[in-house]
Amino acid sequence: MSDRFIPISQPLIGPREKELVIDALDSGWVSSIGKYIDEFEAGFARYCGTEYALTASNGTTGLHLALAALGIGPGDEVIVPDLTFVASANAVAYTGGTPVLADIDPDTLCLDPSSVKALLSPRTKAIMPVHLYGHPADMDALNEIADSHGVAVIEDAAEAHGAEYRGRRVGGLSKCAVFSFYGNKVITTGEGGMLTTNDRELYQRARRLRDHAMHPQRRYFHEERGFNYRITNLQAALGVAQLERIDDFLSRRAEIMDWYRQEISTTDTIRLNRVKNWAKSAFWMVCLEVDGFDEKRRDAFMQALKARGIDSRPYFCALSSMPMYRQSTLLPVSARKAQVGLNLPSFYELKKSDVRRIGTNVNELLREMSLA
Repeated sequence: MSDRFIPISQPLIGPREKELVIDALDSGWVSSIGKYIDEFEAGFARYCGTEYALTASNGTTGLHLALAALGIGPGDEVIVPDLTFVASANAVAYTGGTPVLADIDPDTLCLDPSSVKALLSPRTKAIMPVHLYGHPADMDALNEIADSHGVAVIEDAAEAHGAEYRGRRVGGLSKCAVFSFYGNKVITTGEGGMLTTNDRELYQRARRLRDHAMHPQRRYFHEERGFNYRITNLQAALGVAQLERIDDFLSRRAEIMDWYRQEISTTDTIRLNRVKNWAKSAFWMVCLEVDGFDEKRRDAFMQALKARGIDSRPYFCALSSMPMYRQSTLLPVSARKAQVGLNLPSFYELKKSDVRRIGTNVNELLREMSLA
């Protein structure tokens, strides 16, 4: 058995990416103006089925930009899932607003609509579902709640490029959405983000705020505080090339997920990614949950995998466990999932033999721990 170390993720950068980045370099347009920015935005809007797409420097700044464009500020509340990367809540806090933490659905790992309903208040201004690990949230239920209370829905689609909800791609299922192009995402620009929307007013507002809120007719005059949340033409060139191959990337992720289902012995208490019949997951991460884990046992299992040359990573920590977002109300599903879940390697160049090796070691270790 090979002892080659298998990382959790790695990007696939090929000749096409190099070709376009070199072209951008040769053009001299290396900062926030250039043809590849326009091309990337237009292409991504078409892919998501939206009227508009706006690049941002990363997914976090994209979320902050969306919230700011919607006028979220001090005294406002935004409902966010308790189990997500901290950027979702941080972006709300950057505006002066308050992230209100809701529990998650045990199958999708996304916002539980019933938990959201219980948290609505006169101060609620938005709901931010996160399509966690590539599985879309129940958008019909969440949009219905939002519409009945007159609040916006912002999709945090950082991990879900190409995922589908009832036959429609995420990114165009609400007021706006934000994607990330960090190095481990479905497609990458190294760092980068994208805001998608069908709302022209929101798009124009976000576009202006992204560039220091410069006055459209009077150069270098600013009527309010804005941000420098622009992407570079070099990054966009990389994004254009990656977007050309996104269907291939997604197909391979689905194939890798099938390999895992063949190799890992699942039971009622040992589970891999579950997918609702109304969803198509992007399978950004392969998820393994073991009910017999607590945090200590899960971490010991991960260390044992690493000793065998296999990388893994824990689920995100529950936001409510962190000092800045700690709350007295227990959110039982997210708290438990944060203890029992971990992610296994999933990237384009992973081979079936690699997955067989991972599955063999996972099964052996679980038996050794008397969990299988």
